[in-house]
Order: sequence, then C-alpha cells, then structure tokens
Amino acid sequence: MKAIALFSGGLDSTLAIKLIRDQGIEVLAINISTGFGSTKDRREHMENMCEQVGAEFRIVDIQDEYLQDVLFDPKHGYGKNFNPCIDCHAKMFAVAKRIMEAEGASFLISGEVMGQRPMSQNKDALQTVLNESNCDGLLLRPMSALRLKPTIAEEKGWVDRSKLEGITGRSRERQLELAKEIGLEDFESPGGGCLLTDENFSKKMFDIVKHDTFEVKDIPIMKFGRHLRLSESAKLVVGRNKEENEHLQNVENDKYYHIRTVGIPGPHAMLSKTASKEDKDLAASVVLTYCKTTVENSYTLSFDSEEVNASPLQSREEIQPFAIL
Repeated sequence: MKAIALFSGGLDSTLAIKLIRDQGIEVLAINISTGFGSTKDRREHMENMCEQVGAEFRIVDIQDEYLQDVLFDPKHGYGKNFNPCIDCHAKMFAVAKRIMEAEGASFLISGEVMGQRPMSQNKDALQTVLNESNCDGLLLRPMSALRLKPTIAEEKGWVDRSKLEGITGRSRERQLELAKEIGLEDFESPGGGCLLTDENFSKKMFDIVKHDTFEVKDIPIMKFGRHLRLSESAKLVVGRNKEENEHLQNVENDKYYHIRTVGIPGPHAMLSKTASKEDKDLAASVVLTYCKTTVENSYTLSFDSEEVNASPLQSREEIQPFAIL
C-alpha cells in the first residue's frame, strides 16, 4: 500500500505522514512548488523531516501550470491579499492525484487541520477543494480525520481510522504532544509559508500585473529588493543587503538591465529594458543615493555593458514617491 502526501515541510504535514507510516503504508512526500514559497531554500529541512518519519521526498515544479491555470483568474477568488488559496489547494490536489496514478499509489494525504485557517480550512472550503480537484474520497486528512467523513482508505480498511486524530482549530497543543512522543527534532514554528499571503509582497504583485505580462522568469525578481515604479513602463529593483545583492546578480531575465556601480561599493539593481532615457538616468541616481556618495560628484554605473554617469539625489526622501513598498 502506498500513499502520496502533499508536504509543506511544516509540523502538521510531517505528523500526518507519521500517522500513516505507523500503519505500515509507504509514503511519497511531494512538495509542490508554485514559485511563491519561502525566499530561503528549504530542501534540506524538508528532506530532514521526511527522513525522520520514514518517507521518500520529491519536489514537483508546477510554476508554468500555476500561472496559466490559477494565479490570475481564480474561480474562488483571492484571500486577503494576492492569495487564491482554495484554487491553489485544488490545483495541488489535482497534481498529486496525477502523481498518485503514475506511481500506482492508492490514496492521498495532507496535513490540513480543520479550522486552523478560517478561510481556506473551514469545513466548506475543505470540501470545495475536494470537489474541484476530483479527489473526494481519495484525500485523507489524518490530523482531523475523526471530525470528517471517512475516506476510501478508511472505509476499505487500508487505514485504521481509530489511530488518526480529530484536531480542530488553531491551537498547536496536540501537535506538540505528538512531536514530543515521536521525538521529532528541528521542526519549524507554525507560520504562513506562501509569499502571496504577505501584504507587502502582494502590493508588488498587483503592481507588476498592472504594468506587465507576468511570466515564470519574473518570480525570482519579486522575492528580493526594494521595488520602485519609475513610470508606467519602468520598474527598478534595488538590493537591500549582501544576500539580496547576490540573489539579484544571479537572476536571468532578458526584460531587465543589471545595474552595477563602477569603482565604488553599491547595491545590485535591475531596471526594465523598456525604460526611457529619463528613467535610466533617474534609476542611476536612485542607486547612487543608496551608496556613500555626494551630490556634488558624478559616478559611473554599468547597465549591462553600457556605462552611465550620474549623481545621487539630494536625499532618500526623494525616492519615496516611486516606492511600491
């Protein structure tokens, strides 16, 4: 017997896998990547969690499919920010079902807890996701199973329902008890893992879809830096620290110039290639304003291979009207 687990790397999904593994069922844990997960690489952490509970681990990239089918026209709308949670979950379950069939597995599991998130994990929303993904009966939610109707795995006796949990609500008391019982180590504190639920990140998303056609290659740019809109066509992103500078340096996107200071330390920046001459000059001045420079002097910056001379603005306050966040 084999099950496919939708795995976030968090405590709930790890415990859900453990409850099924303890019943002698093989589990393949899949982390479905939409591109909007954490800004940090969590592969090592997720592999560690799966190793502790005895599950195979795999990352499944659906970024193209997610942009085409879900993000910009969600049937069930958005949450508080740019987060189409119900449609997103339905897409993930539909993908997991495809993998289940390809792997010869018998059912699906997830770490969802009824009532933990009031909008996307209430009883109606949980059922809507099953209906939309054609997974009704196939998806077992071990953490709240005793509060939900039995699934095929329980009805056929593949899984002993009495050994599952009936957790509801936002308290983590029972989850922490279970983690202690099994000796689970290095698990993450609970928190939202999707950037689309973040208010500031959502502001950047609303801005870019207003001015541009959003593509998978734009996702890495969205995750780091100060984001500025210089005009209807020109977007400027400026790194805020060493980590962000290193990230932006490695972004490959032919819609943007890479801007570097020449001869002085400075942030790494990226500017839309649709920028006018005036916006290129303004971008250069903005970048220099974040350097140790003086307005009386002129400095050189490279826009890919092209060099531009400019002076900084009088103060960073002049940048604020352009700030997206």
